[in-house]
Amino acid sequence: MIFLQGTRDTLADQPVVTTTVDALGALAPLKLIGGADHLFHVLTRSARTDTEAMTEMLDAFAEWAEAIVGG
Repeated sequence: MIFLQGTRDTLADQPVVTTTVDALGALAPLKLIGGADHLFHVLTRSARTDTEAMTEMLDAFAEWAEAIVGG
């Protein structure tokens, strides 16, 4: 499994997620999306767009899935 979390996610406590991922080891990587909330939205005043945050998240997922499938 992969954990995908925005650094502004108020619904999933980042220290708890980090502790959980550390306990699970290499089989459960964590990808933090800078400036993104729970739905991977970023603040309008940030240096990035929602599309950029979502692309980063989807790229991380695709890379993880590709490694699992072996493709």
